[in-house]
Amino acid sequence: MPLTILYRGPLSSCNYDCWYCPFAKRQESSAELARDRAALERFVAWVENQRSLEVSILFTPWGEALVRRWYQDALARLSALSHVARVAIQTNLSSPLEWIDACDRTRLALWTTYHPGEVERHRFVAKCRELDRRGVRYSVGVVGLKEHADAIEALRRELSAGIYLWINAYKDKPDYYGAEDIERFTRIDPLFPINNVRHPSLGKSCRTGNSVISVDGDGIMRRCHFIKEPI
Repeated sequence: MPLTILYRGPLSSCNYDCWYCPFAKRQESSAELARDRAALERFVAWVENQRSLEVSILFTPWGEALVRRWYQDALARLSALSHVARVAIQTNLSSPLEWIDACDRTRLALWTTYHPGEVERHRFVAKCRELDRRGVRYSVGVVGLKEHADAIEALRRELSAGIYLWINAYKDKPDYYGAEDIERFTRIDPLFPINNVRHPSLGKSCRTGNSVISVDGDGIMRRCHFIKEPI
């Protein structure tokens, strides 16, 4: 039975200071970090014992996880499991990448995010080049702020041609994009017009709670991150 799991533990700190993110530069105590580490290790041990399932896992932390060694170790352990089809994590690529050497790169994937106000573009691109050399599957995402349009276009020119660059539409302000903005971002990301719409979902067909679940650090399963009722 294939099962996709979105895991989000209690970690909520980040080394970046993006103004649109509520967890920017949040500091956590040693006790809070220890709780996150214990939760992650419990989850990994659970996955290791689910050999009757074909599992795919996406880590979507409220912060930057790969600056913590226990997340690097978790990806290595999970990618080595024959019943894990894919393990992926969202990351800003700020950490060193040597930990990848311990992973099975046929099962590892990275959802990388570029933050123009937090890192120089050439440093981020250098990390992407390193992923290319290491044979890691990855995509690059960036929040579609209009003031970052030049940087996003430059990034598209500098990334390898086969790497998808997706633009996360900024929806906090109604009618934020004009027609020219939409056309400009669509030239970079052909799926941007789809992302730029708030799609109605009530009553629509969905795999959540069936073959897709979310799990928090306490081991509580839900249909997805956005529905608080446990299953």
